Amino acid sequence: MATASYWADDYAEKIHSVEKALRLIKSGQRVFIGSSCGEPQCLVRGLYDAAGSFSDLEIVRLLSLESTSLTSIADKSLSQSMNIRSFYLGSVRSKDLARNVRFLTPINLSQVSRLFKSRRLPLHVALIQVTPPDDFGWMSLGVSVDVTLSAALSADLVIAQVNSEMPWVLGQSFIHVNDVDLIVEHDEDLLTIDAFPESDRADVIGRHIANLVDDGSTIQISLGTSPHATLLALADKNDLGVHSQFLTTDMMHLVSRGVITNRKKGFNEGKLVASTAIGTREFYEFLHYNPSVEFHPSDYVNDPRVIARHNKMVCMNVAMAIDITGQVAADALIFNHYSGLTGILDFIKGTSLREDGKSILMLTSTTADGKKSRIVPALGDCAVVVPRGEVQYVVTEYGAVNLFGKSYQERALALISIAHPDFREELFHEAKKIGLLGPERTLKESIHGIYPIKREEIVEIDGELVTLRPTKPVDERWLQEHFYNLDTQDVISRFFGLRTSFSQTDVEDISRTDYVKSFTVVAVVGDLGFEKVVGIGEYHLDEAKNMAEVAFSVSKDWQGRGLGRALIAKLAEAARENGITGLFAVTSLENGRMMKLFRALPYKVRSVIGDEVLLSLRFDEPE
Repeated sequence: MATASYWADDYAEKIHSVEKALRLIKSGQRVFIGSSCGEPQCLVRGLYDAAGSFSDLEIVRLLSLESTSLTSIADKSLSQSMNIRSFYLGSVRSKDLARNVRFLTPINLSQVSRLFKSRRLPLHVALIQVTPPDDFGWMSLGVSVDVTLSAALSADLVIAQVNSEMPWVLGQSFIHVNDVDLIVEHDEDLLTIDAFPESDRADVIGRHIANLVDDGSTIQISLGTSPHATLLALADKNDLGVHSQFLTTDMMHLVSRGVITNRKKGFNEGKLVASTAIGTREFYEFLHYNPSVEFHPSDYVNDPRVIARHNKMVCMNVAMAIDITGQVAADALIFNHYSGLTGILDFIKGTSLREDGKSILMLTSTTADGKKSRIVPALGDCAVVVPRGEVQYVVTEYGAVNLFGKSYQERALALISIAHPDFREELFHEAKKIGLLGPERTLKESIHGIYPIKREEIVEIDGELVTLRPTKPVDERWLQEHFYNLDTQDVISRFFGLRTSFSQTDVEDISRTDYVKSFTVVAVVGDLGFEKVVGIGEYHLDEAKNMAEVAFSVSKDWQGRGLGRALIAKLAEAARENGITGLFAVTSLENGRMMKLFRALPYKVRSVIGDEVLLSLRFDEPE
């Protein structure tokens, strides 16, 4: 009867030089290469050097930045030694991708492991990178579990680079010495990425997104400058959790600050869960034997059913362009080539399965040189990565909108409102030309207004959170509903007479302001895109006097709770900073509430009483 051999003895016998190990690869085979920063660089260099010895190898991997460029070999028109199959779900408008589009296989990351395990795409060889074995013969795949584990367990021949620089990462990240055929011992630094460049536009995008992320949320975020800025903007949040395709250096910093605790995830609590790590050497040291970190394969991490088990799941991903109906293109940029954007739809679908989930797409309003808008009338020949029906929140440096449940007209208005001001007029005309805007829609000067995010504030009134913010063009319907729900006396006080109709034209000047000469602040409750307006304060400048006339309305249930004082304080602050001299209002003798509002401000109040009351104050005359 045969006696089972001891793994350590087998380990010693499996050790080969890189040249000898790679000689076992045969022409015509399909070779998988470990992903992202876990790429076995030593083995890839050896494969590159030996490329002339092979014919018709097929290299299988996720899209890679390539520390050693195998694509350059495959790209040579006369070379028959190598073909590339990169899993990539994205657009191919960039020059590098377009040139090599024939090598791309679009697929959701959660489905790649099925290709391997089912042998529909049989792998003959897997080149992976692992830690040295523990006392029981187990080796960790470290920073790259994703589809690498499935590939290694499915391949006919597994060649492992054993690198002591690889962190030992817990979770479902292990392969046993017995499951590896050949071992190449070679220590070298893992691939890292440089610090993300600073960007004022990304910082503003981050602030907009931070307003959408509640305490206790579980987050997923892609790579890039805007995601980097977003994570920095989350520094004041509490009890965030992580379930993400990637872990990054920025997440480590949020853990150290106590922002990420993973205590309220609802699933895998206490653990940062991911399938890949991309960052700095210091970050890799943080991962080493860290009991709060677990890595799992992509068919688990990216499974929409698993994603949907997390409380307040928020996925945040980078888009390249979006058309005014909501169709999205996404591209692999310099800092997200590692992922190939292959998991974006998995997380969007998983998040959408939760009632409290939020899917956020972020993009700068223009290309880096400012010459082209990233919000366009139509994507043209650019591949759609996220269908319009899957899109929820969209954020640029000019604001955040929610497209979920919105009509084409509402979507067009919303996206035009967060486009760069230089392109809004063109987008407006194009939207009318293709029938997305009704004939009653007219172009106003306010279309160029820049939404002032600094005017946003969340306040607590009697235990309920209320957002005070400037109005947006998408608020028209909510403003109409507010006016229709006012009591008769409140309508008379606001409009100096009884009115029973509040048309789109009536509220247009309130929702579309330039935020300087005209300014409206609303008090809203509920989620962005489905808010209920409970109070409105507005001013309109009398340019001859440089004084702004104000008007207010507050829902019956919210009267007497300090909301009016908060609204007038916001108007006064905005008017003063916009160089306006002061405020005035014409009201009835019976409207004592308006008089109290003016007197709540720290300025001298003048009142002229006749058939009506004229109230006024100047900002250069403090109380």
